Amino acid sequence: MGKRAVPWFFALALSLCAQPGKPGYLARCAGCHGEDGSGGGHGPGFVQLATPRATARAQLSDILRHGIPGTAMPAFALPPAELEAIADYTWSLKTAAPAAPAATNGDAAQGEREFNARCARCHMVRGRGGVLGPDLTTVGRDRTPAQLLTALRGGAGSSLTVKLRDGRVLRGIARNRSPFDLQLLDADGQLHLLRSEQMASALDGPSFMEPVRGDTGHLLAYLATLREPVGLAPGATLGPGIPFADIIRPRPGEWPTYNGLLSGNRFSPLAQIRRANVSKLAPQWMFPLPGAPGSLQTTPLVVDGIMYVSSVNEVYALDAGTGRPIWHFQRPRTKGLAGDAASGLNRGVAVLGDRVFLATDHAHLLALHRATGQLLWEVEMADYRQNYGATGAPLVVNDLVIAGISGGDEGVRGFLDAYRATTGERVWRFWTIPARGDKEAATWRGNALEHGCGTTWLTGTYDPETRLLYWPTGNPCPDYNGDERVGDNLYTDSVVALDPATGKLRWHYQFTPHDLHDWDATEPPVLADLDGRKLLVQANRNGFFYTLDRVTGELLRAKPFVRKLTWASGIGPDGRPVLAPGQEPVAGGQRTCPSVAGAANWTSTAFDERSGLYYFFAHESCTIYSKRAEPWQAGQSFYGGTTRRSAADGGEKILKAMDLRTGEVAWEIPNIGGSILGSGVLATAGGLVFYGDGRGAFVAADASNGKLLWHFNTGANWRAGPMTYTAGGRQLVAVAAGNTILAFGLPSE
Repeated sequence: MGKRAVPWFFALALSLCAQPGKPGYLARCAGCHGEDGSGGGHGPGFVQLATPRATARAQLSDILRHGIPGTAMPAFALPPAELEAIADYTWSLKTAAPAAPAATNGDAAQGEREFNARCARCHMVRGRGGVLGPDLTTVGRDRTPAQLLTALRGGAGSSLTVKLRDGRVLRGIARNRSPFDLQLLDADGQLHLLRSEQMASALDGPSFMEPVRGDTGHLLAYLATLREPVGLAPGATLGPGIPFADIIRPRPGEWPTYNGLLSGNRFSPLAQIRRANVSKLAPQWMFPLPGAPGSLQTTPLVVDGIMYVSSVNEVYALDAGTGRPIWHFQRPRTKGLAGDAASGLNRGVAVLGDRVFLATDHAHLLALHRATGQLLWEVEMADYRQNYGATGAPLVVNDLVIAGISGGDEGVRGFLDAYRATTGERVWRFWTIPARGDKEAATWRGNALEHGCGTTWLTGTYDPETRLLYWPTGNPCPDYNGDERVGDNLYTDSVVALDPATGKLRWHYQFTPHDLHDWDATEPPVLADLDGRKLLVQANRNGFFYTLDRVTGELLRAKPFVRKLTWASGIGPDGRPVLAPGQEPVAGGQRTCPSVAGAANWTSTAFDERSGLYYFFAHESCTIYSKRAEPWQAGQSFYGGTTRRSAADGGEKILKAMDLRTGEVAWEIPNIGGSILGSGVLATAGGLVFYGDGRGAFVAADASNGKLLWHFNTGANWRAGPMTYTAGGRQLVAVAAGNTILAFGLPSE
């Protein structure tokens, strides 16, 4: 007599019961997460998540071992064998369904056609479809056929119909709801941020998902094939939302790109908060990012009343008027990184259409849906195992997302990439370091070329009139030893002007040829129109303030903006520095000014075209530079030497207002405190300059003379620049203070 086939679900149950990790899971995990992983009395489910923390078995072990900082998930100090057994069982709950059980033996191709006809309006698969329901890209991996069948037969969730006091009626899904507000996602994917005083009534109703009657075999067969995370999204289109025209000329009260404006100029026309009333400024809301490493470096974006803030591998969408979260996307941090990426740095996101773009610590670029946080596509820019990372905010130009990479002290080969916002397809790559045989390779005599750095980690700027993209580049490697890279080392320590459609170089200017002091040119390249001339200005890390013609790249002016400057006596008529003797690093150490952190750094600057004043931080300091020979190694930095502080020189941070017409400093605020790696600045039409000082205070000064007008002590360690926007008709100023987003405004009238 032949063996009787055991139904797959019974076999599955038997196999799960036999797993040695089940008792440990039931004892330690089920109380929070439920017996089957679908959620318990004290914690969330993990069997189906739009953005799971663990997408691989090894990540799950790491979560059990270390917990999740900032949440109720503790670390478990267990013997390795017991911990791994629990991890095995937990992972089996997430991946319990067989690849093709009998219940899914229909025609997957026919099932896909049925899905597109009846489900795709609400559900997304691989970047295509609707957002009212969950993303189903990996539903075949995350749900068993039995769970899928239950959902298809019984429908899921409920709807909400809201009557507004102005007579409108909205129907959708409640993303978040409280006695004070409601976040409603309607059937067209539009998010409505409603206040209690706007609503006359809100009634629960039937689900948008009608139960599936009749044969479900084909549909189940198709859903069971959906197991792989999204990569590219071929055929995807850009949904409605933020057009590029609204990024070129932001709508009143919005901040749609890293610097607010594509010009890189953090000057806002908002003037509700002004000199006469800034003394009344007070906190309006705060939102901490739990578990964020160190101090946040993000600049929030605000469009359509939604604020987007980021930390390493995560994005929050917040109600810009209240700070209440709308959605949260997060990935685990990547292990085995080198340099800044390993520190967990992230400076922000970009938006276009219906998407938000984030660069991850391991040099991936992600597109998320702006209303829900669903992953639309993902591409790898570079292999992080070769010391690559990403820390900067991308920049949107037309239909492209421009993103740079980090690793500028770790011996990578620098480049800048452009990707289609719709599909994630790479359109072009500009190498900042040449390959052997290129004509620019003649500026790299020696063996360092293949690991020359020149990274692109700070967000660039764009001029829609000249149709040029301007991007600053980092230092050459090894940083302090130039013996194996004799020559100018193009295109390090430069600004490159590129055709944004093709990535072709139009012109470049190199601020520090053959840099031996780690003076990246990754300071904001701000575009300024003054007296009929199109300018690009930058307070460079090397201590000189540069004014260039941004159409041609011609140097118009270069003047020192700090007193402590020993490496060069000036910039010659040919645009090259006039080097001072005896300033190169040596084995025993050589004092040189400015310091390795620079006379300026990456933090934000601002320019007021009305007054011609440019606001930026300067630092008076020096460093002892030493060199040594060392080979490049994966996972390690490639400095070629060391540095130490020149204690005798101190270090003073100063806020300067420079008149771009004359090149002279109009006023300054000395002794700001802290290092140059701190807060940036924001200028507004209210006649104010906002910044964070080195003692934890958020400060407003008179933009015309530097008089201090207001401050609020946060106790924060500043690493981010402020921005401003409007919500509900009120101007707010927001800044990342430590690991918290703070929003300030005037009292409501």
